[in-house]
Amino acid sequence: MPNIKSAKKRVIVTKTKTARNKALKSNLRTILKQANAAIEANADNKAEAVRVAVKKIDQACAKGLLHKNCAARKKSQLATKLNAKA
Repeated sequence: MPNIKSAKKRVIVTKTKTARNKALKSNLRTILKQANAAIEANADNKAEAVRVAVKKIDQACAKGLLHKNCAARKKSQLATKLNAKA
C-alpha cells in the first residue's frame, strides 16, 4: 500500500475507473453477441440490434475503451454480415 496521500488517492481512482471500464466493455461484448446472434438467426429485429450495437461501439470509442480504427472495423463487420443476410 502506498504511504503518500496522492498515491493512495490514485489507487482508489484507478480501482473505480477500472471497474467502470470493465462493466462498459462487458456490456459492449454482450450487445455485440446479441447483434451477431440476431443476424445469424435472421431475426426480424436484426437491423435494430445492429443499430444499437453501432451506437454502443461509438460510445465506447468516445470514452476511450476502443481505438477509433477498432470501432470502425467492428461496425464494418456488423454491416457486412447484415447486408450478406439481406
